[in-house]
Amino acid sequence: MKNNIFLYIIILNALTFNVYSQKAKLIAADKKYDKFAYIDAIKTYERVAEKGYKSTEMFKNLANSYYFNSDFEKAAKWYAELFEMNSTDLEPEYYYRYANSLKSIGQDEKANELLKLFDKKSGNDSRGKLFAKDRNYLEEIKANSGRYKIEDAGINSEYSDYGTAIYNNEIVFTSARDTGSLGQRKHKWTNQHFTNLYSATLGEDMTPNKPKKFDSRINSRFNESTPVFTNDGQSMYFTRNNFLDGKKGKDGNKITLVKIYKATLKNQKWTDVIDLPFNSDNYSTAHPALSPDGKTLYFASDMPGSIGQSDLFKVEIKSNGTYGIPINLGTTINTEGKESFPYVSDENEIYFASDGHPGLGGLDVFVSTIASDGSFGEVQNLGSDINSSKDDFAYLIDTKSRRGFFSSNKEGGKGYDDIYKFLELKRLSCQQLLYGEITDTKTSSILAATKITLFDNKFNIVSSTQSDDKGNYSFNVQCGKTYYVRAEKSNYKTKEEKIAISTANGKTHLPIALENDKCIVTVGDDLGKCFNIKMIYFDLDKSSIRQEAAFELEKILDVLKQNPTLKLNIRSHTDSRQTAVYNMALSNRRASATIAWLIQNGINSNRLTGKGYGESQLVNNCSDNVICSEEEHQMNRRSEFIITAL
Repeated sequence: MKNNIFLYIIILNALTFNVYSQKAKLIAADKKYDKFAYIDAIKTYERVAEKGYKSTEMFKNLANSYYFNSDFEKAAKWYAELFEMNSTDLEPEYYYRYANSLKSIGQDEKANELLKLFDKKSGNDSRGKLFAKDRNYLEEIKANSGRYKIEDAGINSEYSDYGTAIYNNEIVFTSARDTGSLGQRKHKWTNQHFTNLYSATLGEDMTPNKPKKFDSRINSRFNESTPVFTNDGQSMYFTRNNFLDGKKGKDGNKITLVKIYKATLKNQKWTDVIDLPFNSDNYSTAHPALSPDGKTLYFASDMPGSIGQSDLFKVEIKSNGTYGIPINLGTTINTEGKESFPYVSDENEIYFASDGHPGLGGLDVFVSTIASDGSFGEVQNLGSDINSSKDDFAYLIDTKSRRGFFSSNKEGGKGYDDIYKFLELKRLSCQQLLYGEITDTKTSSILAATKITLFDNKFNIVSSTQSDDKGNYSFNVQCGKTYYVRAEKSNYKTKEEKIAISTANGKTHLPIALENDKCIVTVGDDLGKCFNIKMIYFDLDKSSIRQEAAFELEKILDVLKQNPTLKLNIRSHTDSRQTAVYNMALSNRRASATIAWLIQNGINSNRLTGKGYGESQLVNNCSDNVICSEEEHQMNRRSEFIITAL
């Protein structure tokens, strides 16, 4: 027996040591995870998991590590393990990530079930609402497909290549191919060598030639990526780790994030690299893009005011070289997920990558039109030629030739990320401009600063704007669709119009005239009509004022107090479904009760008269022995507040 006890103690100690050992490894892996060293964390987590150790936090971190590195097949595997733990307190975000991972490996049905749960659990998350709004998004993506001819760009390496810009008939792009010596540093997040900028001259049909290093004064020992150049070629904006003049910046967690920098071309050399004023050590700014006129810089960031994990922002570039305050592009573009890699064409279209809008998995490329007032049209997925179940991003197009480039880690590529060139064979869809003028119904005068809201046929908000100083408004809309336009202005009655858009390119005119909400009355008019008061309700066979009746009378009371010379004759009417004598007495009591309420609330009795008319002044033919509907009888049960003096 002693030997058995001794053996048991040895086994227990061994097991205890093994548990502590696994926990120690997990703690080490968690630290790597928190520092964004995801690749190292994956190795540790997997070794621990393979030994049968289970932990909700471990499966979260392991799945996230693969998810953040766009390996959705393995992410789905570990999210499945996480969900098998039957944890009841999983954050909604895990339902979304698991669904996105499943979409990426073709399990759409299960992914959609998880998205339904995500929508239910997340409350107001726009990604859930976008999914609920359009359950047929895969059909729409299919309709947008088959429009591109796509080829390998011919400049890819076995490493990561992505993020293109056009400069002086060259393509400038990001690459991790600069492996250098055996001691070349790698980024722990991706296990890739740090990226530099490369360039290649463009031949016929925008085919790149042999790549070369872009500029040693721009490339540093950290990451550089995603450049964009001004129209005159004298300035460039680019992304780099927080590193300038030999100094590396870190946030409060000692992590080096990324910033947007600007360089100037002097004597054919890129110099004077500066840190933009809206950058910060405590959040990232990345992937700059310029408006066609060069006056606006678009970029991605997780700065304060962001809706999701990363949002798209814009900032004014002033004529004196300073910058305005960054503005979030809003909920039409941004979701609680990741929006990144913006590109603005000279046709006022913004292309961007997102995992928050309904797509095929990972990042998909989307497009929206930019209206003259800065608002955005409906966001559309570019289809399955460009997009895949992996990450697809960094789209660029020359609108004249309809040729361009995009980046992806889709299957069949040469490296970690690859650059593809394309020819767009067919436009995404025909476009229409919905426009009109807002005027006053009676005077026909223009109504500036009227709020105009555009809804789709399911009354989901598409966009909103205000009429300009000439009363004009406009929206970019899609051909063949039905919309609702709502116009709202103070002192005017809100009006909503339904409009069907033509199936051909062009413009649709929808003028809207608003009725002034101020009620103009004179002697003999019924003041109750100003407030749509049809009847002061009483309990059956009673004349005491009910609560809902008091609410209506408060409106009359307010007008009387605002207009101290106004006098009223209060009239009460019934339908014919009692005897004439009974109805006359009842209506008299009700007219008297209405007057008494107004007097009790401060109105002088000499301003009020009243009478009950019973069934003597029917407004239709529903008299005795005539069969009428309840609605027809209701028309006769009415209260009137006739103005006798002003």
